[in-house]
Amino acid sequence: MNNLVERTLTSIIFVIVLLGSIIQSEFASSILFFVIILLCQREFYNFFKPTDIKPQKKVGLIGGLGFFVISLLASQARLESETLFSIIPLIFTIFIIELYRNRPQPIPNIAFTILGIIYIAVPITLLHDLAYYKDYSFGREYNYDILIGYFFVLWANDTGAYLIGRKWGKHKLFPRISPKKTWEGSIGGVVLGLAVGYLNSIIFPEFNLAVWLGIAAIVVVFGSLGDLVESLFKRSLDIKDSGKLLPGHGGVLDRFDGIFISAPMVYAFLRILEFL
Repeated sequence: MNNLVERTLTSIIFVIVLLGSIIQSEFASSILFFVIILLCQREFYNFFKPTDIKPQKKVGLIGGLGFFVISLLASQARLESETLFSIIPLIFTIFIIELYRNRPQPIPNIAFTILGIIYIAVPITLLHDLAYYKDYSFGREYNYDILIGYFFVLWANDTGAYLIGRKWGKHKLFPRISPKKTWEGSIGGVVLGLAVGYLNSIIFPEFNLAVWLGIAAIVVVFGSLGDLVESLFKRSLDIKDSGKLLPGHGGVLDRFDGIFISAPMVYAFLRILEFL
């Protein structure tokens, strides 16, 4: 099976599982995002296995998953939003734990443990919070329109960049970090992403064209930058793929790398709209 066919089949299954869970129910969506955080954080911490840097993997996972669960329950009005501050003692407990580990790289160990929470768990949590955005404000009611529309744009950007870059890509976008990415592919991703943003305004008319184009612009710009950031991490550690879970795509991190910067930016954009 060639790489394109393998990549396509994996993408189809991935899309069915993701959209099916989001549409099925609030509970199914929550379980899915919980698992995504778990898998992504594990892959991130596994980056450092060949090195002297040894993040506190279990503590990082507890912190990331705990942040998601508390945020979810707060969104559902089952907990007060102030409960999120309970994650602060856990963060500083990481420093104390490192005192007793007797590892050769204590500062990087602490730093990358916390980074696994900030870089992965926080963005994915904020992304899931988009499912509680309705009538131009965040509330308690589950409404997946923005969340699905976000993924449509993200996938359109990735697809446009991959296909156009593969066919016509000549001018390197960022050769120091990602030699295969080209300006032609990037432009193809932007055009297709904005086009899908326009289609979202028709499919999900609850939000106007300006909002959808704003979301699309943020996703295509910061989604591409997020991809480059993950490539920067892997290149600095001499890693090709973050894992092997998704045939044709590598690891889960490789499939979600566009989320880690774009999701917080979209969340901030929608928060700002609440005050306009």
